[in-house]
Amino acid sequence: MPGLGGQPVFIMSEDAERTTGEDAQENNIAACKSVSKAVRTTLGPKGMDKMMVDSVGDLVVTNDGVTILEEMDLDHPAAKMMVEVAQTQEEEVGDGTTTAVVLAGELLKQAEELLDQEIHPTVITKGYRMARQRSTQVLDDIAEEVELSDNETLRKVAMTAMTGKSAEASREYLGELAVDAVKDVAEETDDGFVIDRDMIKVEKSQGGSIEETELVEGVILDKEKTHSGMPDSISDAKIALLDSAIEVKETETDAEINISDPSQMQSFVEQEEDQLKDMVNSIAESGANVVLCQKGIDDIAQHYLAKKGILAVRRVSSTDMDKLAKATNANIVTSIEDIEESDLGKAGTVEQKRIGGDAMTFINDCPEAKSVSLLIRGGTEHVVDEIERAMEDAIGGVSSALRNGRVVGGGGATEVELAKELRDYADSVGGREQLAINAFADAMEVIPRTLAENAGYDPIDTLVDLRNKHDAGETWAGIDVTSGESQKLFDQGVVEPKQTKTQAVQSASEASEMILRIDDVISASGMGGDDEAGGPPGGPGGGMPGGGMGGMGGMM
Repeated sequence: MPGLGGQPVFIMSEDAERTTGEDAQENNIAACKSVSKAVRTTLGPKGMDKMMVDSVGDLVVTNDGVTILEEMDLDHPAAKMMVEVAQTQEEEVGDGTTTAVVLAGELLKQAEELLDQEIHPTVITKGYRMARQRSTQVLDDIAEEVELSDNETLRKVAMTAMTGKSAEASREYLGELAVDAVKDVAEETDDGFVIDRDMIKVEKSQGGSIEETELVEGVILDKEKTHSGMPDSISDAKIALLDSAIEVKETETDAEINISDPSQMQSFVEQEEDQLKDMVNSIAESGANVVLCQKGIDDIAQHYLAKKGILAVRRVSSTDMDKLAKATNANIVTSIEDIEESDLGKAGTVEQKRIGGDAMTFINDCPEAKSVSLLIRGGTEHVVDEIERAMEDAIGGVSSALRNGRVVGGGGATEVELAKELRDYADSVGGREQLAINAFADAMEVIPRTLAENAGYDPIDTLVDLRNKHDAGETWAGIDVTSGESQKLFDQGVVEPKQTKTQAVQSASEASEMILRIDDVISASGMGGDDEAGGPPGGPGGGMPGGGMGGMGGMM
């Protein structure tokens, strides 16, 4: 950089790298397209799985979009923005992460073609923004209503979310469990339904079959009773929730006790035992026959609790304590001396069972439980993990459908309808923005095109057929991946929450707009500066530092 007297003035470190203009845009777009391509083959009922192996050899087998992206070792800053798209989709809706990432990649691909035609990025982003707003309006117009009592539609939403995953063979049974779980924790307000997904606890146990997965109207604790003399099962349970230890408190200041003869020592020990006995008596006098403690329980206290026939569990996590309070309607008590009968929660049974060789405590049959648990079973660890991800998607989908109260058709039907409406809208828009809106419409069709490709059908023929059906007024015509024909899949049970599509369109569009507006990438020293990377962030062609994707090069 020229300075005074013709001497160069350096404002950045010698190791820093800078990419500007078209090079920066090309590198960023290439990186995002690589990420999109990596997850694209997992989309839909016929999507394939990915095996992710980390540096220590642990592996994950999944086709869940957000899981794949989080497991990748990504270095490129633009690629990390694609991970954020998936994470936002997961947090807001719980499903549709692959759709959002694939759509973002396609929007950037379409924008790249417009950039080659010398259309300014600002024009493209303005057109994309107009298309996004129009898409939201169209989704509002075509979506159909769903209510809490509409079990059939909610079950279809859950089953659609699980399609294409390891749980698909048992999706009817698991779909019902997901719907029941969401309905149990749903709370109706003046503004609709409030659903706290954290109140649905998921526990996993390797072994058994998928059909042994069960829903507990209460809480499952991966804990066992503290003393062998305690009962294994308690009926008509009165539950005390304690967040203080059943132990003799230590003094807060350093103290020293001088004992001159054995009788004094005996007296000291007896005094501690009396304190513990008083604590146990306070618990028993309140009427409690089950104690769930967030902290420790002294060995002597365990003995006295066992003699009273009280089942006790210690070291219960704070999150589980909150779930237990919701499920049993109990108050979490800090002072054992002040515990009263009104503080106790209720449950039909509390019992300890052995599941897959591990002891678990089941708090069952809670009246009006607002916290429930799912115990997931499966033959291997990887199967159980994938079923857990499928159930999380199903629970997220049903929750979203109830909160929003609207659903749309799957199988690419919604995207083709949006593309048709956007092309009509583009005709009414003047200027170069019209080209960007049409590009947005073309990008929407990547979803049905990918569904067809992953099922082994010709994407062009499929897309032409779908366009004809939608032009004829068949709003919910989508691709049946079994037959390869265009059918009204909404009536066949392929149903998704409207919010899944709305969030995917918004997240993908906003991310692509942000990336398109970047024309200068400055990398600090040590960031992607390896010689083998082949130059600036993104490297040649592959768009990722080092020409790959953190050990995922084989997926490109």
